[in-house]
Amino acid sequence: MDEHMKSKKAHWNDSHRLWPLPHLPWTMKQTWNDLLFAHYPIKLKVLQTLVPDALPLDSFNGMGWIGVIPFHITDIRLRGLPPIPGTNRFPELNVRTYVTLDGKPGVYFFSLDADNRLAAEVAKLFYHLPYVNADMMVKQNGSIIDYKSRRRSSNDAKLVCSYRPISEPFHATKGSFNEWMAERYCLYTLNTKGVPLRCDILHPPWLLQHAEAEFSENTMLSKQGIQIESDQPILHFSKKIEVRMWPLVRALD
Repeated sequence: MDEHMKSKKAHWNDSHRLWPLPHLPWTMKQTWNDLLFAHYPIKLKVLQTLVPDALPLDSFNGMGWIGVIPFHITDIRLRGLPPIPGTNRFPELNVRTYVTLDGKPGVYFFSLDADNRLAAEVAKLFYHLPYVNADMMVKQNGSIIDYKSRRRSSNDAKLVCSYRPISEPFHATKGSFNEWMAERYCLYTLNTKGVPLRCDILHPPWLLQHAEAEFSENTMLSKQGIQIESDQPILHFSKKIEVRMWPLVRALD
């Protein structure tokens, strides 16, 4: 095996995951860039009214947590196919929380705003995810990322912010909040019958940085009826990570 193949194999090593990947081929590959993780505490009794009962909530230090995560995606392609022009890169903005089903910690999405109508419709169809269309802009000015998003629907949830890393990169310490929120290797959703489904993902362990951010507007939570305990988020940044995704499977099979 040459050095390139060894490096590629090491990059897609899955030994850090808590459970094996499905015995299925991965279906999609993409790269996530310039991510801000802004996490807000929320009372568990409030969060329980917002998340389907079929998905047991996770907590850290007795609180639920909501993540507002702006970033932009590049290099999207389906397995065995070249990138499809017009759908292989776009900004995205996620609002999410954390659940564990069958011992597998994962992510549950309240919304995924995207500036690409076709990609959003495909993701809604194949992954049952609550994508919505938005007008979005990402601009880099040195180490600062300027980010704007406004939904095209009547629920015109907005995010206007600037953010940047303020520390050297690090891997999360085991048992820390950083590990708890970041090191999750699946997402959960429900099918039309309310049955929980899981999409497994694979990427290297997150390389995080502490961050600072200035929010000019942020109605991503209030417009969705999410009442948080503090408007001062815990902030992290990650520059880039390559991701593979697997098909949806029934979470409890």
